Amino acid sequence: MIEKIKKRIFISLAIAGLLYLGFTIYADFENVVSAFTNFNWLIFPLLLILSLINYFIRFLKWDYYLSLLNVPLKKIDSFSIFMSGLIMSVTPGKFGELLKCYLVKQVSGTQVRKTAPIIFAERITDFVSLMIIALAGAYIYNYGRTISAGVSLFFIILIIIISNKKIALSIIGWLEKIKFLSRHISVIHNLYESSYTMLRPAPLLKMSVLSLFSWFFECFGYYLILINFGIDVNLMWASFSYAFATVVGAISMLPGGLGVTEGSLTLLLIQENYSKDVAVASTFIARVVTLWFAVLVGIINVTFYQKRFGRIIVETDSINSANGG
Repeated sequence: MIEKIKKRIFISLAIAGLLYLGFTIYADFENVVSAFTNFNWLIFPLLLILSLINYFIRFLKWDYYLSLLNVPLKKIDSFSIFMSGLIMSVTPGKFGELLKCYLVKQVSGTQVRKTAPIIFAERITDFVSLMIIALAGAYIYNYGRTISAGVSLFFIILIIIISNKKIALSIIGWLEKIKFLSRHISVIHNLYESSYTMLRPAPLLKMSVLSLFSWFFECFGYYLILINFGIDVNLMWASFSYAFATVVGAISMLPGGLGVTEGSLTLLLIQENYSKDVAVASTFIARVVTLWFAVLVGIINVTFYQKRFGRIIVETDSINSANGG
């Protein structure tokens, strides 16, 4: 399992390297290097701390969902599992964080089918919080309104369906008529019940607010990066830019939003009449202290996890249990 994860990370790094090389050539290599030398690197540790705060607050959300589903897990183990899951940040939509559910099973014996919806709920509340920022900025700065409104509408409809049992169960009843899905209908029911528990109005509101609070720290980090490059923007614009680029990268379903998120951040700055070299350099730093730092934190925690609980092995029957096999 770990070897597969390592392979995926190396592939993602290789792809990122090629993409970043392309961005550097586009902005002129010498100019980009010069832009890096003008950056105040003394704030770099602060940027990493802001990202760590984001991870810790998101852990509180993860742990809240575990308690909501009555999963017996010690706080220290819950924290270890959550931080280990960050290693999968370079998967499409971060859904590779399903790894956390297998780790929960290894530690507590809780079936994957019970905890898998937590990953879905985490992504929903992340999207809700980021879309609040992106939608507000889209209308204030008249940019990306259609994308922001469209994605927001999709998630509003999805949340309404999940939180309304009558609608959701009627859809599941329709799915029972499909031969392929009928074999997995009991699992679908279990997945829905867990999702419904977490996405009821009260938990949804609480965790969306918590998500909004957590993502603010990365938005603030991006703002600090920009002003330390001499870019004259306010916190609202920086937050909108970061949230919008993150959402666009996520819906692209590319690993870690590679290329799309970077391109969006760079383009938004260029459209504000800032130089290509500064736009590219600031984007590189933003991605290092968020995406790639998350992967590094995940690698470190997976190492400690394996020392405590042994090698991570995702068994075939565990996978099948998540799919009703």
